[in-house]
Amino acid sequence: MALINESHPEEFLLLGFADHPWLELPLFVVLLITYPMAMLGNIAIILVAKLDSRLHSPMYFFLMNLSFLDMCYTTSFVPQMLVNLGSTKKTISYMGCVVQLYFFHMMGGTECLLLALMSFDRYVAICRPLHYSLIMNQQICILLVSIVWLSGMTYAISQATVTLQLPLCGHNTLDHLLCEIPVLIKTACGEKSANELTLSVVCIFIVAVPLCLILTSYACIGNAVLKMKSSEGRKKAFGTCSSHLLVVFLFFGPVISMYLQPPSSITRDQPKFMALFYGVVTPTLNPFIYTLRNKDVKGALVHLMRRISNSK
Repeated sequence: MALINESHPEEFLLLGFADHPWLELPLFVVLLITYPMAMLGNIAIILVAKLDSRLHSPMYFFLMNLSFLDMCYTTSFVPQMLVNLGSTKKTISYMGCVVQLYFFHMMGGTECLLLALMSFDRYVAICRPLHYSLIMNQQICILLVSIVWLSGMTYAISQATVTLQLPLCGHNTLDHLLCEIPVLIKTACGEKSANELTLSVVCIFIVAVPLCLILTSYACIGNAVLKMKSSEGRKKAFGTCSSHLLVVFLFFGPVISMYLQPPSSITRDQPKFMALFYGVVTPTLNPFIYTLRNKDVKGALVHLMRRISNSK
């Protein structure tokens, strides 16, 4: 383990899958394919939501924010990971690590809250349809999204700043693919139980509370859908809600396994696979989930493609 004499290292050595070098080439190829797919898929969602007037509703406004968020989320670490996987020198500068730490957790915290906001939107649309346009008007939607982004930013700044104050005792080796709070806490020396407790408490509000709100919203939605007399209405409600629920479980499952347990109890390779899942797999699958399960998005996407081909 490398030792340094400074208050913080000039760079961190990211071990990644050093114990399993045979994984590096397949992982490099997978990331090289999935990263452009994630970017193109989310750009397509943003374009159709912006350009098609039929999608100018709160649900697609939130979906557009989710797509932009996923693009930023995966970009916060995948390019750096590709560079490291493609070279023998697997390092990241201290400032690069700090920037990655802030952006990665800001996007993660924001996504937890945004998914909860999207479930609230579906709850109002299905359970309070007569009041939907009043409750979810444009000003309210912009205000709610702004609060979500500011909350995610506050979470990242507070937790990352506290974590960066921990002494590293000269160690600059991180057994991970990127700079992430639980791994930095685990690497730090000295007394860190307060940091672990703070992270767990904050994550209850940023992860557990939004998840409980989502599940409560969908319990109410399920009850309302079962009472619908129209089979077409039930089918449409199920289509839009099932897409969102699938995204929720894909994202929250790995996040809970990482952030709602003490960093000291996390196994060695767990952070690596979890980070790949909620930072790469979910942003790549989200556009396909919403496109394949949503008739309006599919129609708008086909319409956009026709407009592009006709203009050529």
